Amino acid sequence: MTFSKRPRIPRGLNQQGPALWSYGFRPFFLGGAVWAVVTMLLWILALARGLPLGGDFGAALWHAHEMVFGFAPAVLAGFLLTAIPNWTGSLPVSGRPLIGLVALWLAGRLAMAAAGAMGTVLASVLDAAFLPVLLGLCAREIVRGRKWKDLKVLAGLLAISLGNLGFHLALHLGGAPHLWLRAAVAGYVALILIIGGRILPSFTRNWLSQRGAARLPVAYNRFDMGVIVVSAGALAAWVAAPEARLIAAPALVAAALNVARLARWCGALVTGEGLLLVLHLAYAFVPLGFLAIALAALGLVQPVSALHVLTVGVIATMMLAVMTRATRGHTGRALTASALTILAYFCLFAAALARPLADLTGVPGLMEASGALWILAFGLFLLEYGPMLVRDRRKPRAAAG
Repeated sequence: MTFSKRPRIPRGLNQQGPALWSYGFRPFFLGGAVWAVVTMLLWILALARGLPLGGDFGAALWHAHEMVFGFAPAVLAGFLLTAIPNWTGSLPVSGRPLIGLVALWLAGRLAMAAAGAMGTVLASVLDAAFLPVLLGLCAREIVRGRKWKDLKVLAGLLAISLGNLGFHLALHLGGAPHLWLRAAVAGYVALILIIGGRILPSFTRNWLSQRGAARLPVAYNRFDMGVIVVSAGALAAWVAAPEARLIAAPALVAAALNVARLARWCGALVTGEGLLLVLHLAYAFVPLGFLAIALAALGLVQPVSALHVLTVGVIATMMLAVMTRATRGHTGRALTASALTILAYFCLFAAALARPLADLTGVPGLMEASGALWILAFGLFLLEYGPMLVRDRRKPRAAAG
């Protein structure tokens, strides 16, 4: 008598239910963008009108947590649940398992929003569940696919998962929750260093090759490995001691190396396509972030300014760039940016610059303006890409890059 083995996690493109549940990027990009708008609206109301947020967590920590551990993990989940099947050759998670994963993320958001009513302990337990489950799912797929080189992606996801757990433990047991927030931010930046180093030169090479360009991006080599190692070391030092003068030197070295790395990817040659150029512009915030870390360590800018260069500048801009490109590509649309998409990019870049300037200058209303630009950027994404995410896939069209 024989028994067929069934995978513990059903997989495959769900063709019978709504298109929303056929692929991970659909619900998570949609949910992440909605949450980006909602949380920023609530934060502006808290600043302007004193709206109570987060119960015993406090409004400021709730805002920081929901940006780093609410909005960003949704976008990351959408990307990984779409990219890892491409890396491993497996079928993506869809249907009921995907619904369950989204429900787990949403439960964390509702728990953190209602922490004042249900208590911070229960809210912490519900919130802390999503990232470890996502980590386990991604680890399983990479190990099953024997893609050992992709295990380094799990290191960044592990840092984010531990950051969320450490954040909650620090609040309940005593400690420094901001250290764990920095650890998670460092995890996101590390993922951008790793994955960005894969997709930027690849997409750029394809686009330039189609146009017969003589100059192409330099392939990944030991230089890239060295940049990642140095950058990871600078990030680790920043996490541990963001105001220590000693971290200025490695941060400046990391900034210079990332400028050189970005220059090798021929971004100046792709100005004709916004969907591709935005990836290079988003990565340009990486060296700016390391420069801000160095300036903060030297006492020239506030540490919170450096944090916002990394969170809004590096993480959010790269996420919006990836969300727009992946949505267009995986729904059968041409890989070219519309005027509305470019406007969304512009708004988020402006928000990324205005937010640290608000800390530096103290200009009244600048912080709120940055928040309004953030809301407009993700609102425009929802306006244009929301319908794409919930509708059936189009037949493939000729790609622009």
